[in-house]
Amino acid sequence: MTRESTGGPPALPAPHQVQHGPADGSAAARVHPSAALRRALLLNASREPLCVVSVHRAVSLVLSGKAVVLETDGQLLRSERLCLPAPQVLCLTRYVHVPFRGTVPPSRRTVLQRDGHRCAYCAGPADTVDHVHPRSRGGLHQWTNVVAACSRCNHRKADRLLSEIGWQLLIAPTVPRGGSALLAVTVRPHPSWSAYLAS
Repeated sequence: MTRESTGGPPALPAPHQVQHGPADGSAAARVHPSAALRRALLLNASREPLCVVSVHRAVSLVLSGKAVVLETDGQLLRSERLCLPAPQVLCLTRYVHVPFRGTVPPSRRTVLQRDGHRCAYCAGPADTVDHVHPRSRGGLHQWTNVVAACSRCNHRKADRLLSEIGWQLLIAPTVPRGGSALLAVTVRPHPSWSAYLAS
């Protein structure tokens, strides 16, 4: 299966309209290698974000009738017997119950992602993470105590408390929830995902 660009977003076929090949997902195995590196956002039937899947998995879900494509990037996946819009966002046709999932622990990448790569002290471009209450003074490594910070502010603050240097946070550190939590662990979220990750 190869990818080719079209002049604009193609019409999105229903699952039964794209099952020109085997419906067991075997056709999805022929996805071009470059497409396999891509990812798609999978939504529950309630339109709540579930997870991020490979394009290979996304095609399998569509071919089996378990999901429909909601957003595409205007490119097509082709094989000898199949033509399918390259999925960016897809939705399950039936609701699946998802057990409670714990919070993703903070890391440098996820904190920078949450804070939009902006320093919580000066709003400049951030490339480091700072513990608001320093760990050397009993601060915990948790979402509500970590913020994105530029190297200059991080160095100036050092292991001091904000009250000691008269600083204030420009943003309040929060625990990502719902779509924000999923976005935090996604390496490169596609712009088309934003409307579905707003919750």
